[in-house]
Amino acid sequence: MWGWFTGNSIWIFLIAGLLLIIIIVVRERFQSIIVDMARERWREKVRKMAQVAYWVIEGLALLFTLTSLTALVLSREGVYNMVNPETVQLWLMEHGIIILAILVVTVIIWYSLNKFLPVLIYRSMAKPRRGESREGMKRRAETLVRVFVGTGRLIIVIVAILMVLSEIGVEIGPILAGFGVVGIAVGFGAQYLIRDLIAGVFILMENQYRVGDVARVADIAGLVEEVNLRKTVLRDLDGIVHHVPNGEIKVASNYSRHFARVNLNIPVSYGTDLDRAISVINRICQELYEDEKWHKVFQSMPQVLRVDNLGDSGIDIKILGDVKPLQQWATMGELRLRIKKEFDAEGIEIPWPHTKVYFGNAPDNL
Repeated sequence: MWGWFTGNSIWIFLIAGLLLIIIIVVRERFQSIIVDMARERWREKVRKMAQVAYWVIEGLALLFTLTSLTALVLSREGVYNMVNPETVQLWLMEHGIIILAILVVTVIIWYSLNKFLPVLIYRSMAKPRRGESREGMKRRAETLVRVFVGTGRLIIVIVAILMVLSEIGVEIGPILAGFGVVGIAVGFGAQYLIRDLIAGVFILMENQYRVGDVARVADIAGLVEEVNLRKTVLRDLDGIVHHVPNGEIKVASNYSRHFARVNLNIPVSYGTDLDRAISVINRICQELYEDEKWHKVFQSMPQVLRVDNLGDSGIDIKILGDVKPLQQWATMGELRLRIKKEFDAEGIEIPWPHTKVYFGNAPDNL
C-alpha cells in the first residue's frame, strides 16, 4: 500500500492540493447557497452542519496533501524503505525546516489577508466621497472585500504549493511552462471568459454598481446579489436569480447611485380645476415630507413640476423630488395612496378611458 502511495504521490499531491484550493475558493458561496435553500427555522443548524462538513473535508484534503508530500520527498531521496533517525534528521535539517517556514509564512499571510485587508478597505471607504452616501460606500467596500480576499486566497495557496514543490526537488519550470501552454490553448477557446474578466475589472474600478444596488444590466433589472470578475448575479422582483456574464453588459443602469428620484404622473379629468388640483397635490407632498416617519428618506421635498401631458382621457400632472437610494418606490406608493384618499375627499376625479357612442342617423351620402 505504501509503495503504491509513494509511486503515485505526485498525482495524489496535485489532486489533493487542487481540491483544497477549490474548497477554499467556493466555501462561502456554496455554504450560503445551502443555507438559503433551507427553511428559516433550520438555517442556523444547517449553517453549523455545513461548517463542520467543510472542516472535515478541508482536514482530509490537507492530510492527503501533507502525506503525499512526505511520500514524494522520501521517494525522491530513495529512503522510503530505509527510514531511520539519521535520514529523517538530515531531511529535516535540509528541507523540513524550510518547508515548515513556508507553511508558517503562508498561514501568517492568510490570516493577515483575512484580518487586515477588509479593515483597510472599510477604512478607506469610511468617509463618503462627493455625492456618495455612507450606505453606498459600505456596499462598495463589501463588494471589493469579496473580490480581493477571494483572489488573494487563491494566489497564496498556489504560490505556497509551488514553493514547497520547488523545495522538495520538483522542477516547477516545466509545470509553469505547461500552465502557459495550457493557458494559450484554453485562451483560444475561452475568449468570452477573458472578455468577462476584463469587463469585471472595469466594473469594479469604475464602481458602476455594488452588491445591494438595484441595477439594470443586459436588459435585466434587479437587486445585485454578487459581483465578481466573471459575472454579475441579479435577483428580480419575482425572486428569479439571473447570472449575467460581465462581457455581455453593454449598458449598466444603476437605480441607487448617490440618490433616487420620485418621478410620478398623477392624472386628473379635463373638468378639474388644475390650480386646485396642483394645490392639493403640493399640500400632500409637504405633509409627507414633514411626516416624522418619512422625513428621513427625503433629500428634497417632492412637488408639482408641470402639467406634463394632455392625454386621451385626462391631464397628467408631474411630481418630482429626490430621496435616498432605494426609497423611491416606497415613497411613490405612499404618495399615490395619500393622493387617492385626498382626491376622493375633495371630489377631484381621477380619469379612466371614456368612449363616446353615436346613435344618430347616418348621413344621406353614406
